[in-house]
Amino acid sequence: MIHWRKGIVVAIRSTRPGYTEVEVELDQPLPGADETGIRAIAYTDAVGHPEVGEAVIVNVSALAKRLGTGGFGLIVALPDALPADPPPGPGHLVKDRYSPLQTMVLGVDDQESDHHARLAEADDLEAMPVVVADLHSALPAIIAGIRAVDESLSIAYVLSDGAALPAPFSAAVAGLKEAGWLAGTISTGQSWGADFEAVTIHTGLLAARHVMGADIAVVAQGPGNLGTGTKYGYSGLVTGEHLNAAALLGGCPVGALRMSNADARGRHFGISHHSLTPLTEIARPGVTVPVPDFATLTDSERSQMDPDPGVVEETVAGQLEALGMHRLVNVDLTGLWTALRSSPVRLSTMGRKLPADAASFLAAAAAGRCAARL
Repeated sequence: MIHWRKGIVVAIRSTRPGYTEVEVELDQPLPGADETGIRAIAYTDAVGHPEVGEAVIVNVSALAKRLGTGGFGLIVALPDALPADPPPGPGHLVKDRYSPLQTMVLGVDDQESDHHARLAEADDLEAMPVVVADLHSALPAIIAGIRAVDESLSIAYVLSDGAALPAPFSAAVAGLKEAGWLAGTISTGQSWGADFEAVTIHTGLLAARHVMGADIAVVAQGPGNLGTGTKYGYSGLVTGEHLNAAALLGGCPVGALRMSNADARGRHFGISHHSLTPLTEIARPGVTVPVPDFATLTDSERSQMDPDPGVVEETVAGQLEALGMHRLVNVDLTGLWTALRSSPVRLSTMGRKLPADAASFLAAAAAGRCAARL
């Protein structure tokens, strides 16, 4: 069920390409609440650019359910200021299909695309490393690890459709592109709004290599992953299939471990089951799995982390036994703490910043370092 409200824009909070965040005064409060003021997002390529004083129609379902990452109103329409029709042009891929906001895009693999002929023939990633991560929050840390080896490497981000579908929702991606840390982005499946659109992870990876000329691709869902506390009921389960796609296409699949030294939930302490399950039950044998060597951290670095990531070492040692089907690579962490602290975007996972869950970000950076060395 969807909770709808009408409202008036009272302030513009921030804007970036494809995205504007505003403050809206609703015509009636949310269920069980008294206040009528909310934050709301407009994807400007879809609904136009809201201005102060304009009327809006807002989907407030996430707010009504008190969600975290999705805790925004979503502007569905500016009924008195509809955007102009787009100019005539190629493209017949439909993303977010048959929802009220389905959008038509020109896919990089579309028959009308300038790149169609190339992708119609392409079937080989030419051993390009493909780092696959569960959480979107791993993306800047992976890139920090890559750049710690070679800042000149060209990196593409391939967005899956497991979480946020609109690419402009990610402030991290916008900041990484602005800083020159990302060469470009490709939205796949039902996701949309990246530099290139693709139908599948497979054509997204081929486009990263043969259209963008990327040296390394990072595959991850957008912000707002879904999990139910069951073995198979979470959006990151498809990371196993994404690793298989990289292998099928002649790439070098690298499985970034989701780790935590601060998560109170046992299934996520040490190596999360969100990594263990797809790696042991879905991914084919032979994936490169970087394992951070916490013993290589200096005393000075450890003093900046609370809790110390070393608290997971015994747990991780036992968990790694289940990953014997893959190629485990111990990664020296020397210099990666400094690399992480140089990130041009905020590092945060499940609400925890870098010092509070250092293992999470160091594991992601280790995957980036390993991939760069490949």
